[in-house]
Amino acid sequence: MAVGWAKDGAVQAQIDASVSDAVKRARSKLPAGEGTTHCLECEEAIPEARRKAISGVRLCIDCQAELEKLQSDSSGFNRRGSKDSQLK
Repeated sequence: MAVGWAKDGAVQAQIDASVSDAVKRARSKLPAGEGTTHCLECEEAIPEARRKAISGVRLCIDCQAELEKLQSDSSGFNRRGSKDSQLK
């Protein structure tokens, strides 16, 4: 069902593109390569179980949690265009 100037399927295409962008962004943040035995931030030893579970790990759990808290930039706003501009 087209609404206003939007073509059929435009809303779903916008949702799909937003999800795809989020998945690409998340995958780009995954660690790669060889990990370290000690945290790069606090120099605390990284447990062997964590190093085996996450390849390329470079931070301890506490430092990783702090980094993720700082990086949580998801505002929930669709930057491809406002709902009002595309659905009228």
